[in-house]
Amino acid sequence: MKNIQSYITENKERFLNELIELLKIPSISADSAYKTDTLKTAEAVKTSLEKAGCDHVEICETPGNPIVYGEKIIDKNLPTVLVYGHYDVQPPDPINLWDSPPFEPVIKTTEKHPDGAIFARGACDDKGQMYMHVKALEFMTSTNQLPCNVKFMIEGEEEVGSVNLAPFVKNNHEKLKNDVILISDTGMIANDTPSITTGLRGLSYVEVEVTGPNRDLHSGLYGGAVANPINILAKMIASLHDENNHITIPGFYDKVEELSTEERAEMAKAPFNLENYKKALDIDAVYGEKEFSTNERNSIRPTLDVNGIWGGYTGEGAKTVIASKAYAKISMRLVPNQEWEDITNLFQKHFENIAPEGVKVKVTPHHGGQGYVTPIDSIGYQAASKAYEDTFGKTPIPQRSGGSIPIVSLFEQELKSKTILMGFGLDSDAIHSPNEHFGIWNYLKGIETIPGFYKYFTELSK
Repeated sequence: MKNIQSYITENKERFLNELIELLKIPSISADSAYKTDTLKTAEAVKTSLEKAGCDHVEICETPGNPIVYGEKIIDKNLPTVLVYGHYDVQPPDPINLWDSPPFEPVIKTTEKHPDGAIFARGACDDKGQMYMHVKALEFMTSTNQLPCNVKFMIEGEEEVGSVNLAPFVKNNHEKLKNDVILISDTGMIANDTPSITTGLRGLSYVEVEVTGPNRDLHSGLYGGAVANPINILAKMIASLHDENNHITIPGFYDKVEELSTEERAEMAKAPFNLENYKKALDIDAVYGEKEFSTNERNSIRPTLDVNGIWGGYTGEGAKTVIASKAYAKISMRLVPNQEWEDITNLFQKHFENIAPEGVKVKVTPHHGGQGYVTPIDSIGYQAASKAYEDTFGKTPIPQRSGGSIPIVSLFEQELKSKTILMGFGLDSDAIHSPNEHFGIWNYLKGIETIPGFYKYFTELSK
């Protein structure tokens, strides 16, 4: 019987070329100008699932981008694994900071990826990691080694909040029925230090608008006499943190999960070099909430960050105006027990309350989701751990992530099953940033490891 290592060796170039072709399609869900490309990507995913061995694949229409559903049912008495992923990608802006065009994939070596990495938007988040599952299925079906049933649900709106996924899940309980959900949209500590993500932060995303005068004004004739919306917005944003970088919104921390000293000590055992961290980001100091470590700040503590801010004249040269309006986009990463709708309401109330006279404030909620923690004593986690042990030669470390996958808590609520997060990316892979990339070694290691999860989950479920 052919093993996974020899199968990967024989098909390595094809696996890479297929992913590269998928990465060439600009499936940017945030920009309607790329709607045709997004639909083209859904078709490509459908074709790949069919070729990998799914007996039934369909494109399920939604009010937005479609969901690709596929399944391979070998025995209804066996466990069923539901694989979730997404085929949409973040906008590539700012384009000028890319070393190569974002949708013209190139392979280059890096310090973290001496065997090469594919540079392209979506390489790691999430086309590359999603496609590992397709190729893992191909191996298991072509060699008759699939030990259980598998279903795929690959959506095209994760990067814009998965607004149409919730109704799809709620209306398709039977279609999506499973024993465990498997997702690769996270990362691991390092190539020689495997880890499994056991926690995700929630998210609340809003846009704010501050309006002053009814038109842009001459800054000489009106400066100092009327409220400047850009100045006001900057002051309001600055007031959202105190001198200890603690968020000042009343009630914001009321439900924040406080980890015990013992749990924090276990987290601290994960390998982390502060100097290397600063060097990689070209910063001379870290920053954040007082009394917490860097790894705690970006995983178990909530945050509030400005993701974009604009207003007035930003073109070349000078234009002396006081803008009529100023805007900002703000995201809040939340920890377990914080309800994202409650936090959104608290933010809106507070932001409106701190607005001074002379301006009007509008807060527009965009999207959000709950945090999630998966237990390490579950069958799914144990199966994943054994799979990593086989391919990495060491036990993976459970680790909480600072990122958000808002639909994970929805899956547990609606489908009553746990989610296992088997990510193979690295923090240095620049997801959501210019020069996003995914290591070839990581891509192939994911394909090698995933079949082990199926094997052990089936065995442990007996």
